Amino acid sequence: MDALIFKRIKKLLENSGLLNSSSPIVHKNNQYDFSEETILITGAAGSIGSGLTHQLIHCKFKKLILIDNAETPLFFLKQDVDTKTTKDIAFVIADVKDKPRITHIFETYRPTLIYHTAAYKHVSIVENNAFEAIKTNIFATKTLSELALSYNSKRFIFISTDKAVNPVGIMGMTKCIAENYLLGLDKHATPTKFISARFGNIFGSNGSVVPLFIKQLNKDEQITITNKDATRLFIDKDKACCLILKLSKLNMSVYSKVSFNMGEPIKIIDLANALIAIFKKSATTKIEVSELSQGEKLHETIINDYETLIPSDESDILFIENKKALSPNLEKLYKVHNSTHIDDLREILLEMCTT
Repeated sequence: MDALIFKRIKKLLENSGLLNSSSPIVHKNNQYDFSEETILITGAAGSIGSGLTHQLIHCKFKKLILIDNAETPLFFLKQDVDTKTTKDIAFVIADVKDKPRITHIFETYRPTLIYHTAAYKHVSIVENNAFEAIKTNIFATKTLSELALSYNSKRFIFISTDKAVNPVGIMGMTKCIAENYLLGLDKHATPTKFISARFGNIFGSNGSVVPLFIKQLNKDEQITITNKDATRLFIDKDKACCLILKLSKLNMSVYSKVSFNMGEPIKIIDLANALIAIFKKSATTKIEVSELSQGEKLHETIINDYETLIPSDESDILFIENKKALSPNLEKLYKVHNSTHIDDLREILLEMCTT
């Protein structure tokens, strides 16, 4: 393994807080004045949502509304935040699929800035729960975006994924469709600016490969990877959240999609070997190579053939220029239901991603 790759992986690990001797890096991002903004974060107790929260509490804001449907993680977030600030923050239990509940929240708080991070994101789970992914990743995004328009929100920032590029799995397809739906909304002259932020894997996020590898190492188990040639793009949570906050102020008059500078892709086998070395398990740990799961790709990319990366005023933020406009007709999806066969769902979603 290249020494620079090892150094990069070690730095990502240190910033993640997954080492017993390290704490996650939290950038106290107080450079932005949101004193006129009522900010809403969906999926607030998740990796990105909580990361944004911990940075925003160091900023000025009018009010912060934190939404999640997972009560216990939201409770722990509240416990943590309450020790650090006395600012005006509402912790709200709500499911983004519950349109009446979400409508009531908009009517009550009238958010001006929205970070939509809530999603079903685990590829292997989503592959077998496609209808739930459609409801959460597509329909809930549609509901939130329509409410943002109705209540004259200024910006709606949608957290997407590199798996939305040339998607082969349900998760990526649903994110791709949501991206293109928001792109269509943004083409119209509206008071709301819709932005999709597309990036790779948050290093060390809940349920991701890094905590899994560490768990296997700590139990002296073999590490399992899907393919010795597989690569992934990684970014640490703090950097991703910093860049998402920058999108709140960045001049986005022309573009609707962005990506972040994440460096070169990392081979998963290099990641495994680096963790083995860092945890000093070299003599005892074996790596088992299995096969890619359904919905997974060997390599992820950040743009497709009809997109181009354009530099922005921020060095780590890249605009994504679309050369081909896709405007998905969501009416097709309103005809599907729980009993629709998974193969039929997959076919419908894939068609909507390509036409």
